Amino acid sequence: MSVEKPERYIGGEFNAVMKDQAEVRFCLAFPDIYEIGMSNLGLQILYGMFNAWEDIACERVFSPWTDLDRILREKDIPLFALESQKPVKDFDFLGISLSYEMAYTNILQLLDLSHIPLHAKDRTWDNPLVIGGGLCTCNPEPVAEFFDLFYLGEGEISYRRLFDVYKEARKEGLSREAFLLRAAQIPGIYVPSLYEATYNDDGTLASFSPLKDEVPGTVSKDEVPDTVSKTLVTDFAESYYPEKPVIPFAKATQDRIVLEIQRGCIRGCRFCQAGFVYRPLREKPLARVSALADELIKNTGYEEISLSSLSSSDYDALPDLLGRLMEVCPERGINISLPSLRIDAFSLDVMNKVQDVKKSSLTFAPEAGSQRMRDIINKGLTEEEILSGASEAFAGGWNKVKLYFMLGLPLEEEEDIKGITHLSEKIARAFYDIPKEKRNGKCEITVSTSFFVPKPFTPFQWAPMNDAETFLKKAYMVKSEIRSMRNQKSIRYKYHEAYVSVLEGVLARGDRRLAAVIEAAYKNGAMFDAWGETFRQDAWENAFTSCGTDPGFYVFRDRDLSELLPWDFIDVGVTKSFLKREWQKAKEGVVTPNCREACQGCGAKKYGCGVCYETAV
Repeated sequence: MSVEKPERYIGGEFNAVMKDQAEVRFCLAFPDIYEIGMSNLGLQILYGMFNAWEDIACERVFSPWTDLDRILREKDIPLFALESQKPVKDFDFLGISLSYEMAYTNILQLLDLSHIPLHAKDRTWDNPLVIGGGLCTCNPEPVAEFFDLFYLGEGEISYRRLFDVYKEARKEGLSREAFLLRAAQIPGIYVPSLYEATYNDDGTLASFSPLKDEVPGTVSKDEVPDTVSKTLVTDFAESYYPEKPVIPFAKATQDRIVLEIQRGCIRGCRFCQAGFVYRPLREKPLARVSALADELIKNTGYEEISLSSLSSSDYDALPDLLGRLMEVCPERGINISLPSLRIDAFSLDVMNKVQDVKKSSLTFAPEAGSQRMRDIINKGLTEEEILSGASEAFAGGWNKVKLYFMLGLPLEEEEDIKGITHLSEKIARAFYDIPKEKRNGKCEITVSTSFFVPKPFTPFQWAPMNDAETFLKKAYMVKSEIRSMRNQKSIRYKYHEAYVSVLEGVLARGDRRLAAVIEAAYKNGAMFDAWGETFRQDAWENAFTSCGTDPGFYVFRDRDLSELLPWDFIDVGVTKSFLKREWQKAKEGVVTPNCREACQGCGAKKYGCGVCYETAV
């Protein structure tokens, strides 16, 4: 009775899989609460795929909220998996999803509560193999000490081989080290203990390479690759997709059917890590998507279906797909959700088709207030397109618009910041330009600004970041400008937590030396750092001080193009030379055409699939 939401921990949900016998037991973990983790598409894909294999049993575990965390510690109860309620420490693998940097201390919470040694070097065959996957493996170095291995790329490709190598190693009686040597030969598998980093006097990375001393095993360390390449699904049409996703007991953040229609993006926004890492764009054929939609509707009972992608408007068969969904969804009381739409006439026409008479709010992401800054970030949107789209939306019956911008972008000037308020004012004015009798209620515009965080494998990976004080000054500038606007009553302004953004930047571009800081912060009480009510700034500040680490080294300095970066040993398909060209074009304010307009030679063509091989129009 002292646990707030016990449904987070009991398992047994609709479509959950229970297996009594299996050769390999895998516990899939998400380092945040149940409602967040159960909204993660990657987790649902791996859970379904693993359990579809006869010899694998996959269960789930999530970070217990502070109430259950306290009980587990007080009563010394090991953290348990949902399906069987068995201790996580008794599984063969513990797979932890790394979706965002602010969950790093919760990785240690999961290990600690599971009674698993925090450091990989302290583990034996009595402990699970701890493997990390997800977008943050673009730079796994800050948490490398806590993992036995990482999976880099899309999980549909190499897990089957990894499990087979594991089964062989156990049958042969190999040591844990020998197994890890074999695993390092598998595409996409990175074993941190097989690599060594050295540093220059100024703190920058001097070298990063495989260790060459021998460890008893069947594979020589000489065969450990210098570069680890991501895995990528090339046959996206027939790749695994869960037709019976687990339906959570608690209301998940994404409380709907999630249907992935494409992976990757053609746009090339220079701040967007996912847009570069998941290249090239690959579409699921209309027939496959339609068939999946039918199965998901039949097997879930949700009242909404969301078409998932980085840019839904770019899906070639979107009009046809919507036509098919409109034939079956309305009569079953199922709404159709289209996130990631661009603000243009086509998108609004699409939204008109799928939304009922009661118009919900529209979300647009201009990202920057001035055209100069939108060109720098390669957003590919003009002010004319934004205002035209907003006017059409208001004329079509919408009166609520959410606008997303970023502050602290590279090369930003005061006029770019004030441009956020001016653009928002023009959008409000577009509403009041409509005759009063044709307006739908009152205009409500919500302006949200996040603080820009440079990420690996983007053209901005070399850019310096603003400090928290500068971020807040810029946010206050926006706030005061909005207060002076004629239509200020129609505009509501929100901005993110500045210190958290800076911390995210440190963790995003950090190296192995940050592991000590993360561990110290966790022991100081840091946990659930993405949550405002639990974030402990003092825990992190004390951790940096006690470890003698300057966070500014990782975020506030200009990085030279010749500097060896902590993630340079990873090949995500997009070449460093291409990113350098894009960084230079950003400085010049030059826009790069999208992938369907002209190939820019980013490197992703080597995968032999997707938009790179579409017939040029």
